[in-house]
Amino acid sequence: MDEASELRARLAAAVHALNHGAQHDPSARLAANQWLLALQRSPQAWGVATSLLVSPENPPPPADLLFFAAQMLRRKIQCPGAAGGGGAPPHVLDALLLAAGRFCYLGPPRLLTQISLALAALALRADGGVEGLFARMRHLPEPAVLELLTVLPEEVVQDQSGDTGVDAAARGRFTREVMAHAPSVLEFLLGQSDNAAADDERNRRVLRCLLSWVRVGCFSEMPPAALAAHPLLTFAFNSLQVPFSFDVAVEVMTELVSQYQDLPQAFLNKMPYIREALLLPALANRNEKIIAGLVCLMCEVGQAAPALVAEGSVQALALADALLRCSLAHFILESDAQTDKRNAAQELFSPVFSSLLDALLFRAQIDTDEHDTDGELCIPDGLAQFRMNLEELLVDICLLIGGSAYINKIFSGGWVLASQSFAWKEVEVRMYALSMVYKSFGDVIGSYSKMLASSQRISKPISSNACSLALRKLCEDGSSFMNEPQNLEILFWISEGMDAGNLRIEDEEEIISAITHALCSVLVKELRKSLLARLLCSSYSAVEKLIDIDRDQSLRQNPAAYTEALNFAVHGLHSVVEEFGHKEEYGALCVRTFETLSSAASISTLNSSYTCDQEPDLVEAYTNFASTFIRCCPKEAIVASGSLLELSFQKAAICSTAMHRGAALAAMSYMSCFLDVSLAAALESRECLSDGSPGVVLAQILARCGEGLMSNVHKSATILQQLAALCSLCERTTWKGILSWDSLCRWLQAAVKSMPSEYLRQGEAEMIIPLWLNPQIIFTVGLPIMSETIMLTCKGKVEEPLNV
Repeated sequence: MDEASELRARLAAAVHALNHGAQHDPSARLAANQWLLALQRSPQAWGVATSLLVSPENPPPPADLLFFAAQMLRRKIQCPGAAGGGGAPPHVLDALLLAAGRFCYLGPPRLLTQISLALAALALRADGGVEGLFARMRHLPEPAVLELLTVLPEEVVQDQSGDTGVDAAARGRFTREVMAHAPSVLEFLLGQSDNAAADDERNRRVLRCLLSWVRVGCFSEMPPAALAAHPLLTFAFNSLQVPFSFDVAVEVMTELVSQYQDLPQAFLNKMPYIREALLLPALANRNEKIIAGLVCLMCEVGQAAPALVAEGSVQALALADALLRCSLAHFILESDAQTDKRNAAQELFSPVFSSLLDALLFRAQIDTDEHDTDGELCIPDGLAQFRMNLEELLVDICLLIGGSAYINKIFSGGWVLASQSFAWKEVEVRMYALSMVYKSFGDVIGSYSKMLASSQRISKPISSNACSLALRKLCEDGSSFMNEPQNLEILFWISEGMDAGNLRIEDEEEIISAITHALCSVLVKELRKSLLARLLCSSYSAVEKLIDIDRDQSLRQNPAAYTEALNFAVHGLHSVVEEFGHKEEYGALCVRTFETLSSAASISTLNSSYTCDQEPDLVEAYTNFASTFIRCCPKEAIVASGSLLELSFQKAAICSTAMHRGAALAAMSYMSCFLDVSLAAALESRECLSDGSPGVVLAQILARCGEGLMSNVHKSATILQQLAALCSLCERTTWKGILSWDSLCRWLQAAVKSMPSEYLRQGEAEMIIPLWLNPQIIFTVGLPIMSETIMLTCKGKVEEPLNV
């Protein structure tokens, strides 16, 4: 085997160890991660990565190995001053273009995205790079061209903090060269949109590409009239009706409205259609994704052109009506938050909605004295429709500010006194507002009897949303009779049959919230505890949904659906831990929840910074849950979860090196929380107790993971300072047998010795360690310098030996 083949084999083995290695062998994963970081800093990385991407093997190398190769090339291109670096060799461009053409059909979408990002990074840094790339692009298949055109303008608007070696002049040149091709790109996208009608995935890709170019001002040179009538705007508007691409279409329309002052009028003209075809069905189905997207778009229109809305045209009134229907009152009243928090929110916003009621009463007044032939008052059609649309909002305001306050508001101002004269129009509109609320309450009361007469309806999809909401309201307002034994059994019968009912996750949450309200009103403590345990034991569906995400690969092809499912699953876990984790009787349940989450295949793959970059939402969900667990759970649960906590700490140390800022910050936040809890345990008991104490368990985890922490955490001096403080405290107590100042010294020595030899002069390593460990300067100078040194070393940005 020649040297190149041997290097490829070692690279494949290291990537496999990271992504598929044994869960209980963290040392092997750590060694693989460090070897890969060293390879990325070496000149050999160019050759081995490009050879993998252009390999003629059939079948091709594993997808995760190819993805790693593309990502490694992108990182080397973005860090041209790295050791063994310099500019990218000429063959890299050819290899990336060849790989883009090959894997636009064969590989997973994220592989093509990484290849395209590497090509964009090359174009940014090379003279004539944009022109050369567009000249070669015409020979690529359409899917590859579409992805490359999507990421290319992102280099113009992205945060510059992640790049090195790119000054303002070079970025300005790149922007001008990219924008010169905007007309031809729009023609290309127009042709693609004509063929995207029957292909939802293609439709979404075209919209993503259009969004990237809209953000850099691709229509800035176009006359307003031509822009409003452009076929691509029609394509984006029509895509609002395609569920799979709705979120991207909203982003495109919002960006256009915010940039071009002539577009709000064009959007207003379509407002009645949006209201009838999109908004009203979404409100009826409580489709929060559609509602939130339309609210964002409508608010942008109102902010961009308030004068148009103030003219009071039919379209403007349709916009105002739509926004009223999406009122904040809905979300406060239907919030899943605890009653105390919700009550606080209601009190906070009551003045706002009281003022809104004044405005609505004024707007709903009859503005004419005309009568029909029978002498009846004529109400204009527009006003009559407006009043019909107000019914739901008036009920929400009444519920939010309270019935007494609502009635007082209606009768305020002294107009009921015979001694004062008031316009009949004001009296009429106030009576209308009062009658609408009473009418709605009467309808609700009548519906309750029908719902209770057939509780099995709650499993029917067509009425599950309404019934689950009604059940929660009933349990909140009627807890005094809902906690009777026969009613509790009915509630448990409903909860235990949820899985068979094919309910949406939000409906399940409504039902669990309803049952929890009823159980919390049970006065007998032992009975309440047993009932809560019975409820929680059947609530593992949230964890199972998270594991199902691993099995259902179609979710990963739809980022919006994947993120939504992940958020719901993690939200379910936090119902469990934050609400009941602090209670000793539920400690074992929380531990089992942690075990189930940790065993999910998606969590097991978080073994390198590369995989963390691709799953930032999952990293944040996992580390946030671990933080909640270690903060909220009782001591017994902490002790029982030693192996799980050690695994989570190791993963957090690795995730902290991710390039994705959110993932890295979430991981460092968890480690900081871990160190805070450890320090609190040491301060609480200055003497090291038995192995059964949580402080001992946490200290032992730190003692075993310290070297890995030093090797991975290079972005935050704060975490290293926390660790030094804990080691310093343990030095003066009987905790010294587990964790001490000598421990920190050994870890620092290991971290320095792991640095490539070219970064330190001869004998410098022996000089640095004593300086860093000087107790007089450790918290003010030493650790910040050490953190920055390790950070620069691990990123491969140090060009000369350090002189400390």
